[in-house]
This record gives sequence, C-alpha cells and structure tokens, in this order.
Amino acid sequence: MTKGYIHSTESFGSVDGPGIRFLIFMQGCHMRCQYCHNPDTWKTGTQGCGTVATAAELLDRAERYRSYWGKQGGITVSGGEALLQIDFLIELFTMAHQRGINTCLDTAAQPFSRKEPFFKKFQQLMEVTDLLLLDIKHIDSEQHRRLTAHGNENILDCARFLSEIGKPVWIRHVLVPGITDNEKDLVNLRQFIDTLTNVQRVEVLPYHTLGTFKWQQLGIPYALDNTPVPTREQVEKARSILER
Repeated sequence: MTKGYIHSTESFGSVDGPGIRFLIFMQGCHMRCQYCHNPDTWKTGTQGCGTVATAAELLDRAERYRSYWGKQGGITVSGGEALLQIDFLIELFTMAHQRGINTCLDTAAQPFSRKEPFFKKFQQLMEVTDLLLLDIKHIDSEQHRRLTAHGNENILDCARFLSEIGKPVWIRHVLVPGITDNEKDLVNLRQFIDTLTNVQRVEVLPYHTLGTFKWQQLGIPYALDNTPVPTREQVEKARSILER
C-alpha cells in the first residue's frame, strides 16, 4: 500500500473542477513560480510540512462530505505538483473510481515525459482520471523558464498527448501584469489551444498576493513584491482572447 505526502485538505472546494469537491493538496514541487501562493508545498517527502496518509484514509475522509457533492462533484488533487507522487495518485484514483467518486487532477505537468517508466504510469493514471486542470504558465518557453525555473516543452507535449487520447481538460492561465499578460503571448497561447481537440474550458486566473505572507514566514525573497494585481480591464482583455 502506497502512502502519500499530503500538505493539506479542504472539504468544500467550489472552483477546482465541476461541482463541490474535496481538495487534496500534495506535498512537493520542482517548479519555482514567482507568484506561487503555496511555497510551503515545495519541499518533497518528509522534508515538507503536512501528513502522511493512505488512499483509503483520504477517501474515507472525503466521503464524509459526499452528500454535498451533487452529481458533478468529487475529489480534486492539487499541489505542489501531484504528478511527483504518481504511484500514489494511481492508487488513489483507482480506489476512488471503485467507490464511484469523480476524479480531477490539477497539474502544471512539469514532470511529464513520454519516456519510461513515467509514460506508462501516466497512461495508467489517465484511465482513472475524469478531468485535468492544466496550468499553462507561459506559452514562450524562455519566459516560462524565467517565471518558473523550467521550460515548457514537456508541458505543451503533455497537452498534446491529452488531446491525442481525448482526455477532458480545462486550461488555466494566471494573469500577471507585465509577465503573462502580453497580447502577443496570449494570442499565441490561444492559437496553441486551438490545435487541441479536448479543451472544455479556458480560465483566466487573476494574479493575487494572498500567499505572500508564506514567503515571508519561510524567509524567501518575493520576486514580485512590486507587481500590482491586474485591473478589471486587463482581465477582461485576456479573457476576450483566451476564453472565446
């Protein structure tokens, strides 16, 4: 029985997939997004905060709230980066399907690779995943690297693979003034999305500063300290390009 390193859970999520969902935040992430609101999830394994749990323990906890889910709700696993614990995810989602629970994976897909052994495991995970929330930080790989410390080639390849197998996806893009709101880049991102056949929704998520206190608590300099939140006009402009 595989155990997962869990940062935290929330019992009543309404914006991370369809319906009302039980949210599971996994510990560990290799990306270093400059606007990350959960830097306390970066450390992996026992280095991080949180708890260790089995799939059954988490699902037992989730099912206490099942009466609130309705027909569309279920569980959403986020992070950190949940794919860093792919063996645990496979076990969790397989058991969830056995219990008739809808499964959603919120991921930036940074570990994705078509090389083995990851690719076989990812395909196995997709068999028990009902929906993915795929976060594309930036369409330009060099800009993506400046923002997250990683390029985006494998992330875009993950999007292509999910399109190949017809797996339902919601694309998410965090709008950061001066970094991810360039009109040319937004158009390029929309053009990439248009090559995919499986995208059910595109969401523009306005940058916020609600997690900056965590950076201070961890003693990590916050690179976007002087970055303003986007105006309503900036958000609407991005939505007019991406969400059409």
